[in-house]
Amino acid sequence: MTKSPIPSNDLDGLLHLMARLRNPDGGCPWDLEQSFSSIAPHTIEEAYEVADAIDQGDMAHLKDELGDLLFQVVFYAQMANEAGDFDFHDIVAAITEKMVRRHPHVFGDQTGIENADAQTANWESLKAEERKNNAAKSNSGAPHGALDGVSRGLPALMRAAKLQKRAARVGFDWPSTLPVFDKFREEVAELEAEVATGDTKGMEHEVGDLLFTCVNLARKLDIDPETALRHANGRFEGRFGHIEHTLWGDNRKVEDTSLEELDQLWTEAKKTVD
Repeated sequence: MTKSPIPSNDLDGLLHLMARLRNPDGGCPWDLEQSFSSIAPHTIEEAYEVADAIDQGDMAHLKDELGDLLFQVVFYAQMANEAGDFDFHDIVAAITEKMVRRHPHVFGDQTGIENADAQTANWESLKAEERKNNAAKSNSGAPHGALDGVSRGLPALMRAAKLQKRAARVGFDWPSTLPVFDKFREEVAELEAEVATGDTKGMEHEVGDLLFTCVNLARKLDIDPETALRHANGRFEGRFGHIEHTLWGDNRKVEDTSLEELDQLWTEAKKTVD
């Protein structure tokens, strides 16, 4: 196979590059072995790396990570094209049609969408109608449920938030934040009771309920739980690193330090690492 150069800033060039990688005649053995299932975990990882670059405010890193994420789409498109299902241009056509359909106030004659909140409500209404139509096309005979279509592939915190938002739209929601705090305390008490029994399955059940309630609380406070936990992870890393560096300066290690002193160093780290 002739090894012609690939344009470095052209989408068609990227598609051609992907086809070359998947070509049985001279392609990459690793790329040729991949399937939709094997690539899916990489896609999730790349999406989180995009989010991390945004959190860090690192535009150079963000550019690279967005390229990696785009490459995932190109990879799927190539595999689907090989199977005769669809290609990259079909993906573009589908998302373009969907965005036009979901923005009738921009591309149609709908009025009354004057701010982001109104657009969010309209967007969700249109999506609900799409889900209803899709359910009707399935000919299953089952009624369309409010929670239908929430992907099971989402991270658990994110999926919990989406499930709760869907339920809230049909009126299944706390009237305010205060009852959620009561529910939180109730779940803590139930977890403590299970810990006292030593029932592993019961403890797992109650930890799940407690986490689900935490997500509900975050939702009522208009806080994204996935983002909040990601930031908490970052603070923990920074503070723990501060403790390690403090001890290293004294030629000491964390594992050789008492819990009492580590707790004191943690308190100091909280003042330094926000």
